Amino acid sequence: MLIGAIGDDFTGSGDLANMLARAGLRVDLLTQMPAAALATQAEAVVIALKTRTNPIADAVAQSLEAMRWLRAQGAERILFKYCSTFDSTRTGNIGPVAEALAKELDARQVLFVPSFPETGRTVYQGHMFVGDRLLSESPLAHHPLTPMTDPDLRRWLGYQTGVRVGGLPLSVLRGPDAGAYLAALDAAFVVADAIDDRDIDRLGLLVRDAPLVTGGSAIGAGLARALVGDRGNAQSGWQGVGGPAVVLSGSCSAATLGQIAAYYGPLRQVAVAEVLDNPALPEALADWAIQAGNAPLIAVSQPPEQVLATQAAYGRERTADAIDAMFARLASALVARGVTRLVVAGGETSGAVTLGLGLERLQVGPQIAPGVPALASGGLRLALKSGNFGGPDFFGRAVAILGDDHAG
Repeated sequence: MLIGAIGDDFTGSGDLANMLARAGLRVDLLTQMPAAALATQAEAVVIALKTRTNPIADAVAQSLEAMRWLRAQGAERILFKYCSTFDSTRTGNIGPVAEALAKELDARQVLFVPSFPETGRTVYQGHMFVGDRLLSESPLAHHPLTPMTDPDLRRWLGYQTGVRVGGLPLSVLRGPDAGAYLAALDAAFVVADAIDDRDIDRLGLLVRDAPLVTGGSAIGAGLARALVGDRGNAQSGWQGVGGPAVVLSGSCSAATLGQIAAYYGPLRQVAVAEVLDNPALPEALADWAIQAGNAPLIAVSQPPEQVLATQAAYGRERTADAIDAMFARLASALVARGVTRLVVAGGETSGAVTLGLGLERLQVGPQIAPGVPALASGGLRLALKSGNFGGPDFFGRAVAILGDDHAG
């Protein structure tokens, strides 16, 4: 196995599996920790965890378990995948998980490569940009769970870990001595600049022999190309399905709110109070969706100011846990009623849906939008979307690509 990957949420793990397959690797995407060895011909295996907002000790323990399993299956290198906008609080999990993995793998120096130029996420002089705006001036500054209020990722990572953090400037990366620069740098963790795909490929070459690399999904593709060259897309045999489709949204990102506003299907906007007070809500929503037809949308999505008010009224953890539980039960109820296509917006929501359905292994299909592949499990087709990804027409596009007139 060339690459063993650990994702800290479900949408990001699907994104990484998509990028690895597009780069030419045979990929398995696992949504649960396997209980035993797995018979596979995959060159890369991605284990999707749901640890981004977990307590640090829990996130570290799950990540180490996944790493040990991947190494036991013959993984030659480990990739720790997190969001391309470095979603993590000042006391968050990226630093501690990376530190624990580095210690066990005896990695002297670890590169951090969150940049995903295809989606406008870039790092320059250690600062993250979303398009032409600093991260702290983008909607990510108001994320309800992981508000990113400081664009200097070197400083942000330094808050989370006790090791020395440095940077790999773009001028050095594009010069002839990047390897020598890193070897002489007195820093265990290094945040790398990258503003286009050629930079990602340069970084892929730099880390191809490293036991551990961390970053967004783009560095997975860069690493794959460094290992096997440009093989072309390895995705094949995809077949969409007919049958009812439903869109579920728990994301409160600006992109998702715009997609909800632009969507053509029936809409049921669910208030958080309903989620908290009505245990029969998932079954009632499933009945409504079947009767509504035409790929209805069920959303618990609010603008940032409403999210803050809701958290103040009910508590952040209580609200998040209740919404996740509702979506898990709702997904099961929908599938039990014959729904065959689910489009899901939001990393936490996607994790809840996947766990609620008990899915263990997903086939990676065609790309719906940068960062979002179509996925299959038996007769079910899914799109699991990070809140910030996709254009205004994403929901309609995803419903169509998951349909039975789409093959690849």
